[in-house]
Amino acid sequence: MAVWSQLVGQTDAVEVLSAAATAAAQLVDGTGTAAGMTHAWLFTGPPGSGRSVAARAFAAALECTTPGGIGCGECQGCHTAMSGTHADVRMVVPEGLSISVAEMRALVQTSARRPTSGRWQVVVITDADRLTEGAANALLKAVEEPPARTVFLLCAPSDHPDDVSVTIRSRCRVVALRTPSAPAIAEVLQLRDRIDAETATWAASVCGGHVGRARRLATDPSARERRDKVLRIPINLRRLSDVFDAADDLVKAAETDAGEVSGSRDEAEKDALKTALGAGGTGKGTASATRGSAGAIKELERRQKSRATRTQRDALDLALVDLAGFYRDVLVTTSGSPAALNHPDHSSSSSQAAEKWTPESTLRRLEAVLSCREAIEQNVKPRIAVEAMITQLYMG
Repeated sequence: MAVWSQLVGQTDAVEVLSAAATAAAQLVDGTGTAAGMTHAWLFTGPPGSGRSVAARAFAAALECTTPGGIGCGECQGCHTAMSGTHADVRMVVPEGLSISVAEMRALVQTSARRPTSGRWQVVVITDADRLTEGAANALLKAVEEPPARTVFLLCAPSDHPDDVSVTIRSRCRVVALRTPSAPAIAEVLQLRDRIDAETATWAASVCGGHVGRARRLATDPSARERRDKVLRIPINLRRLSDVFDAADDLVKAAETDAGEVSGSRDEAEKDALKTALGAGGTGKGTASATRGSAGAIKELERRQKSRATRTQRDALDLALVDLAGFYRDVLVTTSGSPAALNHPDHSSSSSQAAEKWTPESTLRRLEAVLSCREAIEQNVKPRIAVEAMITQLYMG
């Protein structure tokens, strides 16, 4: 299957990227000009729209070695680029809350080299909105004076200055992705992940257009249980004591989710580092090597802690998005709008709430959820932000 099959409901974007990949191949082969191809691209779109998937697919198409088969999905260039093992495709996936200037400077230096085995040197930054100011300035210099055979692919929620600096944005060609439709998501779950039609349709209808989340809801019972628990919060706030119970459950669920994602990985990374530093060895230099490993292990633990913090916040933010969607459903029900519900499987709860709450009180609750998201983004302690939010949900 062609690499573009990974993109769900993005026909316009695929057309643009395919044309650019064709122009890039002709440029390398000396049979065409650079028309339609540029050295820097910015992929924007809502969460789950497939920004990083589009960037990876485009990188594979640029490295495709099949004549005329731009992004064939069958050659070694496509396979290695899509699997993340291609020597000339570098994926920058921030594990902490930001991308540091030191990391970006090292990457820019590496990107200046000529391709070793492929046709292009490709740098994919999956969360360009996490660049620190210093890192953005380091990247800007490379984007302003790009090497001849290097392509930068940046992914961000939007091209707003809060996500990507104006100077970087002005040097990139923007590819705007849209939220894929529920039928398109259901189809890909059935064809690619072999999920039965009923489950696929349900997951697609409640995922908010997020393909990755649809897959997880369809395959992970614990993810479905956590979602249901979050969506029961608005109806179950009957007493003041329920506020603290709900806040505790919400924060603990995010911590559990983060622990599942990073727990086993942390231990594997630490064991691999200790082995690389000589742990368990018997040679003459083993003792001194082990004594000098404390700093490296401490640095690894620091990175892992930062990654865990980010994972926890991402999991909590997902729960808050679900909550916001519930209050939006209440407003839709109150107004009698024919708009589709975010959580159709909880329509009885949203109808019950619509009968009890005024539109004004529902809006206040929705604003409390959105304010909590902003507070956590500004580094307010999650438990404090969540308790304040749920208190407002209780008070109405």
